[in-house]
Amino acid sequence: MNDLGLVVGVVAMAAIFIGWTAWEMLATFLRRQRETIRQEAATNLEDMFIFIDPQNMFYWNVGALFVVPPLLWLIFGNPVVALASAVGFVILPKWLVGFLKRRRFEQFEHQLPDAMLMVAGSLRAGAGLNIALESMVSESKPPVSQEFDLLIREMRVGVDFDTALRHMEARLPIQDFIMVVSAMRIAREVGGNLADILESIADTLRKKHVMEGKIKSLTAQGKIQGIVMTCLPLFLMLALYKMEPAAMAPLFNTVMGWAVLAVIAIMEFLGYFFIRKIVTIDV
Repeated sequence: MNDLGLVVGVVAMAAIFIGWTAWEMLATFLRRQRETIRQEAATNLEDMFIFIDPQNMFYWNVGALFVVPPLLWLIFGNPVVALASAVGFVILPKWLVGFLKRRRFEQFEHQLPDAMLMVAGSLRAGAGLNIALESMVSESKPPVSQEFDLLIREMRVGVDFDTALRHMEARLPIQDFIMVVSAMRIAREVGGNLADILESIADTLRKKHVMEGKIKSLTAQGKIQGIVMTCLPLFLMLALYKMEPAAMAPLFNTVMGWAVLAVIAIMEFLGYFFIRKIVTIDV
């Protein structure tokens, strides 16, 4: 009886220790996830003029993380699918912010030549640089109008032009915009016709965008092939699993099968990575 009580006590203590450790790990993970989302919302999202409550983002992310993977496990009866979805929800906030940031940068790059031409036209009409920028902001669409409007607002509260440009350059680390900023600084320091400089830069950027468009169209087939090459084995695996679940079961339920899946994932990633490297050409 004493031995049974000792065993029960040891098992209870072990269960309490394991439960406490698991709770601490979960609490640590949730704190880190909340801090990550807060930092992303406080920096990148605000720089993109997207104002979302970080607390709500955290609640939605955690709710999806604890609801969707168990549902997928119940639907497919496969822990690998549930684990993959859980990992996806963990990295989703950072990936989504990065996607929105890249899209905003691309929109800014495409709007920049027209914006510079509008500024150059106002300068040729006799307006000052501040008036030319204000006129361009009123006639442009986001994100160009938002970014230059913030530049103008900073100058209105006493920030000098060079400092405001540096702030804008820090928000928009884009090669095309850095070229424009450098030209504007040089023109202000050594003199020169800023309108001619901006028109020349706008023409250069237009030609660059045309060349990039041609390259994208020529490499589109290679990019699609990379996506198909990556997704086709996964769809084939799912189809075989549905058609022959008994034959495919060892792949998902044994250590050797998990090792094979890990090798497949690594090879798939390397194949897609090298195809993207081959078809990605910087202009």
